[in-house]
Amino acid sequence: MSLDFLLTTLIIVATPGTGALYTLAAALGGGRRNALIAAFGCTLGIVPHMLAAALGLAALVAAEPRLFEAIRYAGIAYLIWMAIGLWKSGLVQEQPAEPNREAWRIIRKAVLINLLNPKLSLFFLAFLPQFVDQADPAPLTTMAALSLVFMAVTFVVFAIYGLAAAAMRHGLVERPQRMRIVNRLLSGGFLLMAGKLALAER
Repeated sequence: MSLDFLLTTLIIVATPGTGALYTLAAALGGGRRNALIAAFGCTLGIVPHMLAAALGLAALVAAEPRLFEAIRYAGIAYLIWMAIGLWKSGLVQEQPAEPNREAWRIIRKAVLINLLNPKLSLFFLAFLPQFVDQADPAPLTTMAALSLVFMAVTFVVFAIYGLAAAAMRHGLVERPQRMRIVNRLLSGGFLLMAGKLALAER
């Protein structure tokens, strides 16, 4: 594993996207526990794309315009739905009566956010092979190892984002007007991500 791979991975993961945005929303809505659960869910959501890249399925998405468009439109609709939900409901939540059910709800949303983004599959199709030597006797094993490192970095960075947001939650909860502003900003952020995905090309 090269230093170039680690630095590139860190830059990619640290650049704010839909996963980071959702982790911030979960942290502000439920504190540190929700932040870590959301970070885990977003990390889990990149697994299908990495598998698709390793098994060649991402090439199918790239070659089949209708499949790409179907996934893309589903992703756009889901991001808009998330934005509307944030705008209408607010971020402050009561402590759930069933924490396990709440955890699965957060993970499910986090996974869907990444799963419904076809650009991720194409990204890993172009990204991972760059760091696999053509003479490597076990390229799939190497890609799997690189994928695990990418996932670990993703979880750590998103957890840092989430815990930082959770640390600010108490002050925002005591100031409902500021919380509403943050809520609107996050909702707008999801709409921007939906617009970015709508303009994306294969």
